Amino acid sequence: MNENPLDLLPELLILLGAVGGLLAGLFLPRRRQRLVGWICGTALLAALAATLVAAFRPDLMAFEAYSVDLLTHVARATVIVATLLVLVLAAGWARDHSREAELYVLIMLAALGTVILAGADDLLVLVAAYLLASIPAYALAGFAKDAAGTEAALKYYLMGAFLGVLMLAGVTLLYSLAGTTAYQEFGPVRSGVAGLAVVLLLAGLLFKAGGVPAHFWVPDVTEGTSRAVAAFVTTVPKIGAFVALLRLASEVFAGLDTGWRPLIAIVATATMTLGNLAAFYQDNVRRLLAYSTISQAGYLLVPIVVAGRSELAEPALLFYVAAYAITNLGAFAVVLAVGKDLLADYAGLARSAPGLVFALIVCLLGLVGTPPTAVFVGKVLVFTAAWDGGYAWLAVVAVINTVASVFYYLRWIRPAFQGTGTATVSRTATRIAYLATTVSLFLGAGSGAMLASLYYGS
Repeated sequence: MNENPLDLLPELLILLGAVGGLLAGLFLPRRRQRLVGWICGTALLAALAATLVAAFRPDLMAFEAYSVDLLTHVARATVIVATLLVLVLAAGWARDHSREAELYVLIMLAALGTVILAGADDLLVLVAAYLLASIPAYALAGFAKDAAGTEAALKYYLMGAFLGVLMLAGVTLLYSLAGTTAYQEFGPVRSGVAGLAVVLLLAGLLFKAGGVPAHFWVPDVTEGTSRAVAAFVTTVPKIGAFVALLRLASEVFAGLDTGWRPLIAIVATATMTLGNLAAFYQDNVRRLLAYSTISQAGYLLVPIVVAGRSELAEPALLFYVAAYAITNLGAFAVVLAVGKDLLADYAGLARSAPGLVFALIVCLLGLVGTPPTAVFVGKVLVFTAAWDGGYAWLAVVAVINTVASVFYYLRWIRPAFQGTGTATVSRTATRIAYLATTVSLFLGAGSGAMLASLYYGS
């Protein structure tokens, strides 16, 4: 058994940043609370450095309940980078706010819960991580204390609490069947109750992932809360949720005599299809991105279906979730830069801010899966994994949904080239959009070239 706390150094640094920021916020005057953001940002950079160092060490199990392996390393790095970008985006909106320090601290705590969710190798740790990732997010949703934010926070909390209880019931059933909560100790379980346990356990993780039928909170929270918080809750929690699902599928569900693969395949189909259909005629860009993130959850569920059947399942999920995170944050950065939510408000943007429109086009077509963006490579890996794992029909469904999604993304791009409107854009958010665009293109081109060389080299 490994009980060295330094194995969890990235998590400890994130926690230290949150606690240090909270303590500093108690004594700093309102106009200097931005220093808390610097404290949190520094902690995230230190955690990223610790993650890179840990990635070159052998895999291990910390405290017999937390796995430090490739899945955890990628989740750590993706969450840290995404959270750092969100902190930068939130800084402009939260400047001189009476609770500016609390905003940064809540983001850090939710990010910490997400990382632990990805690394959890015990059902009880999974539940604790779910709560840590969720409770600060509820507070973030209602942070502005306006009517829309309060309604969003209430819907978010009620659905999260209800599905969290169902998840805990699933953990209880699995413990009663297997006599353990540790993933590594799960053996073959043959019981009709196991199927119910899987369904209940999926309830909580689908809530964090924004998958059907636990998706109803996504559009209301995305529209009702601040734009920076919307970018966070539609991006970061998904990382931990999908990595946790992949770990469960590989280590726990594989030993259960249930039809969990067809179940998740049906959920994936419903999620990507309903997300796309609901996004078709949205005139609010935040609701459009909300339904887009639901459809993306459907694609990300595909590797979960073939976990253990295809060697591509793990790399497909890890690459896709990282590519999605940076691309989705880039799209939200454009929304923050413009500061408006209706499609009509983007009229003439190509004339007043051509660089920003280019970033928007790359991010939106990236979400479609257009080369040479990073999501394109992720989708190719996902489709190939599904085909290789014996779910060719699911790959076909995903391809059809991908083609269908082009319609509503183009509805956002078209107004930018029509009319003569002008817009005053935020420089900070614009820079984040440019950064996300650059990373997406770089990852897509580099990874695409590597895949092509491997294919033709074989």
